[in-house]
Amino acid sequence: MPYHRGGDASSQADKLSGIVEESDLYEGFAPHVETSEIKTLDFYNLPKQTGKEPALRSFTEIQQLLQQAKKRDVKNILRENSWPINSPIRSQLWPLLCGQHQTKQQMLDGFYWEMVHQVFGTTELSEKPIMLPAFVDATHCLPYHLTSTGRAVADRIVNVLGYDCPDITYSPVLYPITSILLHFMSEEEAYMCLAGLVGSKEKVFINQTKLQHEVTWKTVMQIAKKHTKSATSYFQRICPGLKLERIFMDWCWWILAGLPFQHLVRIMDCYFHEGIKVLYRVALVILNLFHKECQSNNEWSPDNIKNDIGNALIKFCKKIPVSPAKLLHAAFSIRGLSTQYISRIFIKTEMLLKSRSVLTSGSKQLIKSRSSDNLPTSQSQVNIQMMSHTLTIRELFTLWSWLPVRITMYQPVLLYTTEEHGCSLTTFYVRVEQHEPTLLMIKTCNNEVFGAYCSSRWFERNVKDDKGQRQAYFGTGETFLFSLYPERAKYPWVGIEGDKDLGHSSELFMAADSKMITIGGGEGQAIWMDENIRFGKTDSCKTFNNPPLCPSGDFEIRVLEVYGFVGI
Repeated sequence: MPYHRGGDASSQADKLSGIVEESDLYEGFAPHVETSEIKTLDFYNLPKQTGKEPALRSFTEIQQLLQQAKKRDVKNILRENSWPINSPIRSQLWPLLCGQHQTKQQMLDGFYWEMVHQVFGTTELSEKPIMLPAFVDATHCLPYHLTSTGRAVADRIVNVLGYDCPDITYSPVLYPITSILLHFMSEEEAYMCLAGLVGSKEKVFINQTKLQHEVTWKTVMQIAKKHTKSATSYFQRICPGLKLERIFMDWCWWILAGLPFQHLVRIMDCYFHEGIKVLYRVALVILNLFHKECQSNNEWSPDNIKNDIGNALIKFCKKIPVSPAKLLHAAFSIRGLSTQYISRIFIKTEMLLKSRSVLTSGSKQLIKSRSSDNLPTSQSQVNIQMMSHTLTIRELFTLWSWLPVRITMYQPVLLYTTEEHGCSLTTFYVRVEQHEPTLLMIKTCNNEVFGAYCSSRWFERNVKDDKGQRQAYFGTGETFLFSLYPERAKYPWVGIEGDKDLGHSSELFMAADSKMITIGGGEGQAIWMDENIRFGKTDSCKTFNNPPLCPSGDFEIRVLEVYGFVGI
């Protein structure tokens, strides 16, 4: 059963969070941790403490900021506050950070132990080894400093999570993250944290399929080619026969299996709030540091590393020559690595992999996909017929074949229609803005039918960047335009065509404010509608390379319908 700390844990964590030299060096760790192995003192050549450093922030301060939705302030605090590795603050801080991403309904007390009993028939921890789920990478079940009991607890958590989340099919980093969490909290708390990370909708924390895993390392490789050009060129030069892919396939293990534990813990402080982009940044810094060492340290000379750069990188990480604070400072100083930029690279890579998979999957599977798997179910057809003022069954079949395959698994639901909800942009936002994705359908007074698949929430019109500025455009490369009448055509994002950088004008997916809605941009707007949802215009644009979606360019709206998808 879970352990509980004595006394008021909150006040204890607050009290000790700013103290570097604690009376009990191992007070911050859970009972199932082998504390004698953990280095608690910083062994780097850091400046001596002057006594003038600002006090480390407390758990209560961070909790209050999150309650006030001041996530940016929390982000800055987590980046700047180097709590000691043994600080008790993490026993409450990490569950708080992970819990904010939870999308499921609040789990009842005892939920985890009921699940344990369902899976194992008892809540007692078995002395026999537990068989791990197939999604675990057996070569990377990293225990760090857990005792044998702690490892058995980690095995049990991962099994229960696999039982509760059957959609997880491949997730090599899930076990290491479980182990790290267990250093600072109970079994039940660690499970709740993982459930929050796995279930997160807004941010990515843990990949859960082989496709996501491959897309992620290829995304890191693409980002590295731009942001660590010298390092990637150097590795290609000294190993002409080695493909970069072989290096980047193991990128997450540079961090999770290579870095000293105290570095890892500080990275997790930020990761549990910001998501996987923190790991991307750290990986880029590791590449740059390794490149510098290769040029100045004979240990990492080309002759010594060219036969196995992957292992050399992990060995380098084990004795990385910078402190956790310096590593994070360098990671967060990288310019031009916004969440939007990373998301664009990720979506583009994912779509390229999916398209190649379809092309190489063979004609039988392709025929099957078109004739059954990717057609609307009978229930979907009934739903659309009952709700829609614009779609015929033939048009529905056509549109359904253009949707991302994963979306066709869900039932469509009419969120907004001018026929029932009136012609108001305010009403449109109230009914639609929290749904992702949405299908926007326009029927004009000339009976033209066209629209757009919008990959992101319309609420993102309110999201601010790191400088506090609202983003003019948002969305991802999954967004596409379509025309159903009189022409029948799909206009996907131009970036799907290849790896060429097409510039900012090719990435103007969605924009909105209190006066208008726009889809597509760059030398014209593919779809523009006014605040009364009565008049609009359409033009060719660079984002989708589309012609005007109706011959006249200007149009009057007869019906606007917006669909969401149940269960996403």
